[in-house]
Amino acid sequence: MIFFGKKTYTEQELVDSCAKNDRRAQESLYRQFFPEMLRMCMRYTRDQNTATEIVNNGFLRVYKKIHTFGFKGSLEGWIRKLVYHSMADYFRENARYLHFLVLEDHDRAVPARALDVFYEEDILKVVRTLPPVSQEVFRLYAIEGYSHAEIAENLQMSEGTSKWHLSTARQKLRELLSPQFSMTLGAYGVNRR
Repeated sequence: MIFFGKKTYTEQELVDSCAKNDRRAQESLYRQFFPEMLRMCMRYTRDQNTATEIVNNGFLRVYKKIHTFGFKGSLEGWIRKLVYHSMADYFRENARYLHFLVLEDHDRAVPARALDVFYEEDILKVVRTLPPVSQEVFRLYAIEGYSHAEIAENLQMSEGTSKWHLSTARQKLRELLSPQFSMTLGAYGVNRR
């Protein structure tokens, strides 16, 4: 086993070294961003092994595509996007999971077949109709896995305001998606109570 000594990289050096397949830089990148990416995935899977598998697959994408990172946004945001896509692929491939964009922890389960009609794109289209701040809070919290404290800091608001925007967004989404969802469930002979 080779032990990689500790080295401090600037973001530019880290990206350039990873693009050159430098194992020490890849390990440094992984150690730096793994905890946050795991936390994001755990919000959707609630299973440590599954979340770790998703994050590891996401980092494989990161290493393959890091040469394309153009420093137009944050490195963390770019990595988060690739890990998120890895998570979306995982859930698409594993039909035993329903849709991972959970509106509330206590929402009812949906038959897996219903998701053939009720696509992620439909949900995201409705999300885009929300007021801009509520839309941003919802995206950061429910899709990207940021905490209310992080959202409050990023958007310069209180945690309570962040929670209010999330609650408002969820309620509005529930109202907007309910008719489509009911039709989808009805097509499969499922009655909502």
